[in-house]
Amino acid sequence: MTTFEDIGINSDILKALSSLGFSEPTPVQAKVIPLMLEQQVDLVSLAQTGTGKTAAFGIPLIQRTTTKSKQTQGLILCPTRELCVQVARDIQALAKFSAGLKILAVYGGTRIDQQISALRRGVQIIVATPGRLNDLINRGRVDISAVKYVVFDEADEMLQMGFQDELNAILAKTPKEKNTLLFSATMSKEVASIAAKYMSNPVEMTIGKRNAGAENVTHEYYMVHAKDRYLALKRIVDNALNNYSIIFCRTRRDTNDVANKLIQDGYNADALHGELNQGQRDQVMKKFRNKSLQILVATDVAARGLDVNDLTHVINYNLPDDIAGYTHRSGRTGRAGRTGTSIAIIHMKELYRIRAIEKRIKKQFKKCRVPTGEEICQKQLVNLVDIVTNVTVDHDQINPLYAAIADKFAHLDREELIKKFLSREFNQFLEYYKYAPDLNVNEKAANRKNKKERGRKDSAPTQGKQKFTRFFLNVGRRDGILPQGLLGKINGIPGIGRVQVGKIEIMRNSALLEAESRYITEILGAFEHTKINGKTVSIEVARSTHGGGTRPPKHRGTPRRKQHRKGNKYKAA
Repeated sequence: MTTFEDIGINSDILKALSSLGFSEPTPVQAKVIPLMLEQQVDLVSLAQTGTGKTAAFGIPLIQRTTTKSKQTQGLILCPTRELCVQVARDIQALAKFSAGLKILAVYGGTRIDQQISALRRGVQIIVATPGRLNDLINRGRVDISAVKYVVFDEADEMLQMGFQDELNAILAKTPKEKNTLLFSATMSKEVASIAAKYMSNPVEMTIGKRNAGAENVTHEYYMVHAKDRYLALKRIVDNALNNYSIIFCRTRRDTNDVANKLIQDGYNADALHGELNQGQRDQVMKKFRNKSLQILVATDVAARGLDVNDLTHVINYNLPDDIAGYTHRSGRTGRAGRTGTSIAIIHMKELYRIRAIEKRIKKQFKKCRVPTGEEICQKQLVNLVDIVTNVTVDHDQINPLYAAIADKFAHLDREELIKKFLSREFNQFLEYYKYAPDLNVNEKAANRKNKKERGRKDSAPTQGKQKFTRFFLNVGRRDGILPQGLLGKINGIPGIGRVQVGKIEIMRNSALLEAESRYITEILGAFEHTKINGKTVSIEVARSTHGGGTRPPKHRGTPRRKQHRKGNKYKAA
């Protein structure tokens, strides 16, 4: 077994490593550190996120820096401010006992005058984002003419973010005689071009398979209709007990939308995206790192600086635009010897992208079924029972209260007590999934259906025919009504199969839903004598307005202003 002592690290850094709890190097550290300490070479290192890259380049950089000089000798470039701060923090921890070594994080979104003041006092190692560093160079506030090492961290991401011009300007200010280290998760054409342009006969090291996914990660996909993506996400999260996960969305808007829906539905979640200011971003990331948050919904760029080792799941709410992006995302789980799961929620037209990712990462995705409501409820209930069973009883505190409590429960038999306990804990959860429809897409059946519908459109136009009818119900959010409950009730009508449902609108005291006109009688009958949380449900066909729309029927005693209050809108499954 190789130790840090075996690869030539000095005593100050060894002391810091010991204080951080590290006893042996990771594969990338065992390869990179001795090479950089023994030879003056340029290096391209391909390794997944979470393999210990920061220490791999940080330790040689610290050990080869002369603290007698205040000139900047090491420069580390990072794509995002979050990653910049994280790398600077990690290197400062490694340099804890290296007296006189000054390290500074230089990034946008914070006061530049404070960074200028620190640079004036002398900094030997700068960790920077390209944009802010280029700004300081143009102002004449930073001198990198004596740099001995330049490190590109997450080089592929920097190039994807469009920092080529800034990198050119920065490197033009560095000396020709220097060592350049490039660390990347993937070897894209852009990364290869930067290596060819700025490096001299670089040594290439690949940890694991080139452009492959992390070894400890299982890849899964769930296929649903695009409109059911959020409903599928909820079921996946509910079925993954004790999950600690990042949900990736393509845009800021999607990120906010998904996070807000999760929060409203009672999940411990928050959003991370570029519209947050630095203070807000730091607060969200801090809560997620210390597990005050269970679920983080993020864009790719915003999550770059988030360094956590024990994520259980990465969920692709939207697949990234390129395969390298998927590799970055999935590499955030399965770190430090742990296992992890990378999940993609897709619709039928995205299946080819799964096949392309499989080919690149040389791993096969497992096609999974979105669990039914019954399956989720059973799993959650068993988990609750396990938790209660394993609770440690403090008899000294409980015994004085036990007699009074036992008397309260004396009239209940064992079975009734268990049922009441489960109902108390799970009534709302069980109600939500009571009529939950199947969200899974049958690929063959869907293809047949699409062909059949195309043929029907070609042979029998339906212009002028009303396909949907709107129904008004006297129950709303206040009564605990959910779109899934309405869908389940309609699709549970015996003898007619699956009914096509359009838009569902849930308001405070009422609801509107669209369904196939040919089933008006059956739908009205399905809600007869139905109660929701003790309130008798009435349903009527909503009457048309002069503008061609619809509105609820008139009801005595119901003020018009309440009938038209806007509520949450849902797209039906």
